[in-house]
Amino acid sequence: MHDVIIVGAGPAGTSAALYANRFGLKTLLLDKYRFPRDKTCGDALSGKSVKILDDLNLIDGLDNLNGSIIKRIIFGNPRHSECELLLDKSLNKNHIKHGYVIPRTDFDNYMLQQAKKVSDFEEGFIVKDLIFENNMVVGVKGYTKGDQEKEFRSNLVFGADGPNSIVSKKSGLYDMNMEHTAVGIRCYYENVKDLTDQIELHYVKEMNPGYFWIFPAGQNRANIGVGLLKSIVKKEQRKLNDIMLDVIKSENFKNRFKDAIPLEKPKGWNLPFGSIKRENYGNGFLLLGDAAGLVDPFTGEGIGNAMVSGRIASEIAVKAKEVHNYTKEYLKTYDQNLWGYLGSELNTSTKLLKLARSKFLLNFVIDRAARNKKVRDIISGMLANEIPRSELSNPLFYLKIIFS
Repeated sequence: MHDVIIVGAGPAGTSAALYANRFGLKTLLLDKYRFPRDKTCGDALSGKSVKILDDLNLIDGLDNLNGSIIKRIIFGNPRHSECELLLDKSLNKNHIKHGYVIPRTDFDNYMLQQAKKVSDFEEGFIVKDLIFENNMVVGVKGYTKGDQEKEFRSNLVFGADGPNSIVSKKSGLYDMNMEHTAVGIRCYYENVKDLTDQIELHYVKEMNPGYFWIFPAGQNRANIGVGLLKSIVKKEQRKLNDIMLDVIKSENFKNRFKDAIPLEKPKGWNLPFGSIKRENYGNGFLLLGDAAGLVDPFTGEGIGNAMVSGRIASEIAVKAKEVHNYTKEYLKTYDQNLWGYLGSELNTSTKLLKLARSKFLLNFVIDRAARNKKVRDIISGMLANEIPRSELSNPLFYLKIIFS
């Protein structure tokens, strides 16, 4: 009997297992894949991810993984003006001065190896259903290839199994809302020019709203991709792959991709945005990460929020064990704490997503920032949380830019 069964061994699940061990809980990790395995993603680890890794004493191990250290962010607008923000210029010594881009094949396997030291693990196990007793989730059942069905029981089940979560579906909470879910495609390339220590987000005329990214992924590779709301993609005459190729071949990028070679066929995935508040708990279970719809609507980042949800879920699990109460009524504290921590940021990012649909505002802000260090410092401060990000959705912010 385990205290917690965690379905899904990505960043949300492994972070939950590591924090659960810190709090004295016995966990079982389950994943349908055998590791190492690829995971379609932008691969970027932001300051939020790095802070969690630092708290778990896992930063030093990143040096042994393939990838890149990120010290700059470049934003490009539809007119192809570019604004460069330096992450290491933060005035606050407590803020993370850099990020990483590490392919998920390597990063997720690294996280799993740490989690396996403190958690039981079954790989290649396909969860097919939840086990209910008296309307409470008390475990899961499924199978491995060639094996008969198995059951595992626990006091709590964490659904950390992505946007198509089986835990979410079998608990009746699944909701793929087209207006609040994006779709992205990723393709690794080699020999893309001008890759150093920067990640790039380009809001281009070939796709608006949405953005094109270029992230250095180590070993002369780049993670290239585009992201758009599913509702927009459905209206498009072109496939996402065609949109990405149109951008790559455009006048602004064709020279950088002149000698570039794709290393795979483009792969797509869904990004459930935190632009709406989805139900994420019930009798005997909690939903984490993408299963809970926690992807940042403006940046598309999901890893940091997933890892935060793993920490908060484990904090609630240990309290539930202390009082032996795993009911929906008691577990609502998870939702309160999670959205108390992430809600303001997600709400602001939702407003920024709407603002990003305006080519005029994108051109205006990025043009101004490209020419004016004071404006760049304002935006850098917001990214470092030295200035509240909510300022960006305040009309007075644009007056500051005008008169800076």
